[in-house]
Amino acid sequence: MAVKQAVAAAAGVAAGGLAMWAGWIEPRRLVVRELELSLPSWPRRLDGMRAGVMSDIHAGVPHMGLAQVARAVDALNEREPDVQLLLGDYLDASQPWRRRLAPEVVATAVARLRSKFGTLAVIGNHDWRSSGDRIWRALSQEGVTVLEDRAVELANGLWVAGLGDMRHRRPDVGEAIRAVPPGAPAILLTHDPDMFPEVPDRVALTLAGHTHGGQIAIPLLRRPMVPSYYGERYTRTHVVEHGRHMIVSSGLGTSGLPVRLLAPPEVLVLTLRGGSGPARRAR
Repeated sequence: MAVKQAVAAAAGVAAGGLAMWAGWIEPRRLVVRELELSLPSWPRRLDGMRAGVMSDIHAGVPHMGLAQVARAVDALNEREPDVQLLLGDYLDASQPWRRRLAPEVVATAVARLRSKFGTLAVIGNHDWRSSGDRIWRALSQEGVTVLEDRAVELANGLWVAGLGDMRHRRPDVGEAIRAVPPGAPAILLTHDPDMFPEVPDRVALTLAGHTHGGQIAIPLLRRPMVPSYYGERYTRTHVVEHGRHMIVSSGLGTSGLPVRLLAPPEVLVLTLRGGSGPARRAR
């Protein structure tokens, strides 16, 4: 009996510690994940280009107030990437206890991002649910280039294309990259990684968010929490299919329950090089 009581007590302590970690400690962390990618179609003249990536802020939810947004912005600015890329869900529409922040306030916080070639963005499903196109207009007024089914060319010859959100819009990959000349280097931004099967191999790299790494990143347990038609196929990090490359960020904020386990909030700094091979940590 004493042994069973001791085991039960130890299990209770472990469960309490896990709950504290997932409900308070991990959601308040910030990981700067630096990856070096070798991309088959990446041109030599752009070898070493660096991109800062931020996704799924869900500003106003527990653990993701304006101070936390500022911390993430500062972390990317300190790494001095050549371009800053935003993958949507700046606002939240899932948590009734969130602090409702005006889209204009969030846009101002995000627009502090600095880089040589500016900041480009797409809009996510929570943005449409919470404010319609208001966050789009707010970001644009702050100087952020918002892309929906269109592409722009940066001063260094790189094209960045963006898709509309597949849950609330009608994204068209062909239209998004129509202006990109054949053979030109291109990065495609999409909030939802479920668009990846439609991306042609002439796109050097696709960037996506939306999944939050499942938030509870325990195999099998996280499957019901991954908002994807493909289960865990596009949960997070580096995906390679038929020679096409995609990076999926687990993002910053939370959706639904304000918890994270083994999927800490992150921003990405990507170093892009020519060649082939898996992503590896930048030195």
